[in-house]
Amino acid sequence: MNEQFFEEERNLSASETTIMKAIWDAGQDISIPDLIELLRTDYGKDYARTTVVTFLLKLSDKGFVRTYRKGKLSYAHAMKSEADYRTKLLNEETDYWFEGNVSNLFSALCSSRKLTKEEILEIRSLLDDIDAHNAH
Repeated sequence: MNEQFFEEERNLSASETTIMKAIWDAGQDISIPDLIELLRTDYGKDYARTTVVTFLLKLSDKGFVRTYRKGKLSYAHAMKSEADYRTKLLNEETDYWFEGNVSNLFSALCSSRKLTKEEILEIRSLLDDIDAHNAH
């Protein structure tokens, strides 16, 4: 992850996060009417157009989206990836709640959920891959 990418970034509000998640889930630029509909159907948020536009302006100021017009419609384009933002949040939470100790985070996560055998095997495989990568 590029550290400068988030150096001056302010965290998103809950509503801003929901809007960004909807944009990221769309997988491509999304028209404002389609975004409003996606927020209503998939996220249970019945926001007015003016509310969504206001949030998009705030997200634009924070560097998360760019809006543009194409014909009669305005579109939202994600400027930051979901994966990078998720990594930033996980690092912040790990630092705050677990004093940067990833094994404590992992232990808390595993004790709070029942893992399936498939998940355990996948985690073992991921750890083996990390171990092999670190050995080189």
